[in-house]
Amino acid sequence: MPNKTAKPAAKATAAKPAAKSVTAKPVTAKPAAVKASAAKPAAAPKAHVAAAPAKAPVAAKPAAKPAAAPKVEEKKVVTQRQGFKANEFVVYPAHGVGQILAIEEQEIAGAKLELFVINFIKDKMTLRVPTAKVANVGMRKLSEPTLVKKALETLKGRARVKRTMWSRRAQEYEAKINSGDIVAIAEVVRDLYRSESQPEQSYSERQLYEAALDRLSREIAVVQHSTETEAVKEIEAQLAKSPRRNAKAEAAEGETDAEGETDDTDGDDTTVADEAA
Repeated sequence: MPNKTAKPAAKATAAKPAAKSVTAKPVTAKPAAVKASAAKPAAAPKAHVAAAPAKAPVAAKPAAKPAAAPKVEEKKVVTQRQGFKANEFVVYPAHGVGQILAIEEQEIAGAKLELFVINFIKDKMTLRVPTAKVANVGMRKLSEPTLVKKALETLKGRARVKRTMWSRRAQEYEAKINSGDIVAIAEVVRDLYRSESQPEQSYSERQLYEAALDRLSREIAVVQHSTETEAVKEIEAQLAKSPRRNAKAEAAEGETDAEGETDDTDGDDTTVADEAA
């Protein structure tokens, strides 16, 4: 009897380990669930990495702004220089035709200033003009051939002399000479020209006439690529074609000068520039 009861006890004890092995299967299933849950976050970084390149072009836009800055500065330089270049002939109203030798920078009062270095060969003078002041001083390029032709045609016209005091007329002539307008300068040459059959010019008239003739001949010579002597001959040839003033007009002009304070018969007349000084 004792032996029969011992066998079932052994079977019961042997069945318990079997139950443990059955319960161990769900434990092995849990790591699979962990793997599945771990796989889900792995997909999230991929979506995040894919979104990162989409923001990259937005960051690249600020890089294009510094590249546009030099273009603005370049435009500003061109605007200040008004298209003038080194070795170019220009007309400076107060001195006539000159040549730009160089464009240089100087530091004045801690600020950089760009200057045109202009040489006037005949006057043996060098002038420095700030590029930003070109428009204010009236500096311009040489006249076009069509405008030169118009100035030469002006010389063939009849002289127009106002019946006013000589001092006032002299101021008007000098203003035209210093205007830099080639046609206005031609008008001064035409009005002050005297042929051999006409009365001689006064001292102040001769000075103004020569100043206007010099400005006109220099520009014509540079435009036509000729010498000043050739330009003067061309001007005088055009003046010879102008109608002569009659004796009555010359007498009236003489009376006006006699009434004025600048009659040059005594040789004591001065130019407007001398009076201003």
